[in-house]
Amino acid sequence: MTNGLELGDVYDATIKRIKAQGGEKSRLGMEALMWISHAERLLQADELCQALAVELRSPDFDVGNIPSISTIVNCCQGLITVDKEASTVRLIHFTLQEYLSSHPDIFTKPHSAIVEICLTYLNSQQVKALSTSRYPSIWGASFLEYCSVYWGVHAKRELSDYGRSLALELLKEPCSRLSTQLLLLHSNLYHGYHDTCPPFSGLHCASFFGILELVAALIEVGGSGINGESCWGCTPLSYAVRNGYEGVVKMLLEWEEVNSDRPNTSAMTSLSYAAWNGHEGVVKILLEREEVNPDKPDWTGRTPLSYATQYGHKKIVALLQSRKAATPSTT
Repeated sequence: MTNGLELGDVYDATIKRIKAQGGEKSRLGMEALMWISHAERLLQADELCQALAVELRSPDFDVGNIPSISTIVNCCQGLITVDKEASTVRLIHFTLQEYLSSHPDIFTKPHSAIVEICLTYLNSQQVKALSTSRYPSIWGASFLEYCSVYWGVHAKRELSDYGRSLALELLKEPCSRLSTQLLLLHSNLYHGYHDTCPPFSGLHCASFFGILELVAALIEVGGSGINGESCWGCTPLSYAVRNGYEGVVKMLLEWEEVNSDRPNTSAMTSLSYAAWNGHEGVVKILLEREEVNPDKPDWTGRTPLSYATQYGHKKIVALLQSRKAATPSTT
């Protein structure tokens, strides 16, 4: 409590002061609060600065637009602080996060706004030019990682028409860019590219994130390789199965050419991944397909049932055992 006012009143008054600054100061202050309160992880100070420098509908990222962190802190009127040791930016107190969460009208579609910023950045000429670099020490490397890894997470929550067009622009070509490498590296799925490797396509990416409307759009325009394999023999279906996206799995299985029992380079099928990761709904969907063999072993001899048993997914074990041929492997 400050001067007889509840914390909520203090935060309300401070946000009004931020807006009253007008112009660029107001924009920087409110967008900084939006990013910090809705980001998927703590942001580095330089990441926040770069995020606030992105100009929507511009094909270029102008490093001259990057504000200093001290300027951003001042524009936020004391509501954010920088951890000097970790160089991360956070809200001044956990009660501010609670206040912002309980007042959703403060920001207009924040996840959509973050998606638009991330995709504008990834589609910029400067980032596209980095496609042949592997792990460069460059400006914006940390923000590049955030955009690559999390744009789809935000898009799954909220996606504007403009964000959708930016996403389709990014996904229209095989995703052999640095942003794809960063996404797969973060997900422990990157093992290096080879000249003979099939690309991680736009449909692979949309299925990986589970964004139903983008999957539908890419299938509609065709040429997206609905049954195509990535470098590890993974299809769009297998990526959707790994992450438990039932809607995307159902949509992909509507196409006759999709092989729901197709193994990857480790001889693991989609059913094995679903059983391993405990995705009961996906297991049910796959078991409805006659061609799915619940007893098919991978290259180590392990079956879907053995994975489900090891990881304690009892309901999945029961589902698999209900199929006549299902028996655990001996390994």
